[in-house]
Amino acid sequence: MLLEYLNTTDNRMKSKCLTYFLLLFCLGGFGQKTTPKAVNPYASIDKKALQIPDSLTKTTDGIASYINSTFSNENDKARAIFIWVATNIQYDYENMFAINFYEKKEEKISKPLKTRKGICENYAYLFNDICLKSGIKSFVIEGYTKQNGFTDYIPHAWCSARIDSTYFIFDPTWGSGGVINGKFVKQINNYYFKALPSSIIKSHMPFDYLWQFLNYPITNQEFYDGKVQQNKSKPFFNYLDSIKEYEKLSKIEQLIASAGRTERNGVKNSMIFDRLAHIKMEIAHYNQERTVNSYNSAVSEYNDGINLLNDFIQYRNKQFNPAKTDKELQEMVDSPYLKLSEAKSKLNEIKGDTANVTMSLTSINKSIDDAIIHVNEQKDFVKQYLSKGKLGRKTMFTKYTWFGIPLN
Repeated sequence: MLLEYLNTTDNRMKSKCLTYFLLLFCLGGFGQKTTPKAVNPYASIDKKALQIPDSLTKTTDGIASYINSTFSNENDKARAIFIWVATNIQYDYENMFAINFYEKKEEKISKPLKTRKGICENYAYLFNDICLKSGIKSFVIEGYTKQNGFTDYIPHAWCSARIDSTYFIFDPTWGSGGVINGKFVKQINNYYFKALPSSIIKSHMPFDYLWQFLNYPITNQEFYDGKVQQNKSKPFFNYLDSIKEYEKLSKIEQLIASAGRTERNGVKNSMIFDRLAHIKMEIAHYNQERTVNSYNSAVSEYNDGINLLNDFIQYRNKQFNPAKTDKELQEMVDSPYLKLSEAKSKLNEIKGDTANVTMSLTSINKSIDDAIIHVNEQKDFVKQYLSKGKLGRKTMFTKYTWFGIPLN
C-alpha cells in the first residue's frame, strides 16, 4: 500500500513539473564578449588537445586518459578540455528547446559525444565530467545571463573548475561561437576560458549564490540593476568553507541548502521561480525515495527476524538437538531480537505525513511489536535453560502428570 501510494504521488509530481523548467540550460543569443584576433597564447596546448585520436573520443574516460597522459598540470589540462569541447561540439540551435527534463546526467554527456551536437547543458556536463576524470575539481552551474544590458529569459548552464587552488569560470558553450541570423557560427572565444568570478558575474548569474565564488555575493536585484561591484559593507560570505561544507552534505541536504540560498537571494524572475520549484520537487522526490527505501529495509529486517525466530522455535521443538554451545544458543535467540529492533529503528526514521503512510507504519509496527513479545518469551526460556544443570535442562522439555507419566 505504501509503495503504491508513493509511486502514484511521484508520478503526479512528475507530470506537473513538466510544465515548467523545460527551458533549463538553453542558450539565448550568446557570446557577447569578443576576443581580438591575435596570437593565441594557448596555441601549443590547443594543437596537442585537438590531436586526440578519434577512437578515444567516444567516451569521457578515453578523452581524460589522453589528457592525463599528454598534459601534466591543471591549467594545461583545463585548457585542453575546454578547447576540445568548444571545437568538437556543434551547438544544436534547431533543438535548443527540445529538452528532456528527466534526462540522466550520463545521457547528457554521452549524447554530444555520439552526435557531436548539443546545447549548453551538454557542453557543461561534458566539460565537467572530463575535468573530474582528469583530476580537476569541477562543478556544473545553473543560472541565467545578461547580454547588452538585457537579462535573457532562457536559463543557462556553465562550469567552474579549481585550478591551482583557485576557482575560475568556464563557459564552453559561449566560448565555442555564437548564433548569427539563426545559425550557429563556430568561433573560439577565450574570454570564457578561465574567467574570474568577479568579472563573469556581469553576465552570468547563478541561481544559487554559492556558485558566484564571491565573498560578497550579488543579489538578483543588483544583477538586474548592473550593481555587480563588490560591496564590502555586506556580511562576509566564506564561499570556500561553504563549498567544503556543501560537499560533506547528503544529496537531500545539498538540495535543502541550495533552496534556502536561492530563495534568500530574491526570486526576481520566472527562471528563478521555476528553478526553486524544481529544487523543492527534487527534495520531495528524495524524501519519498528515502521513505520507500527505509520502509523496504525495515520490512526486510522484520522478515529476517521472523525467519530467525522460526528457526529457533524449530530447534527448540527438536529439544536443542543437535547440541549447540551455550554461546551459540544465546546468539540464536538474540539474533531475531536484534533484527526486529533494527526494523523498529528504521521505521522510526520515517515521517508519517499522510494517512496512507501512517496506516502502513502502524500496521508494520504492530507486527514487529507482536514478534518481539514472542522473541522475549523464547529469550526467557533460554535464560532459564542456561541457569540449570544438565539434568535440569533435560526436564525443561518434558512435562509430567501427578502420577509421573510424561505428557510429551
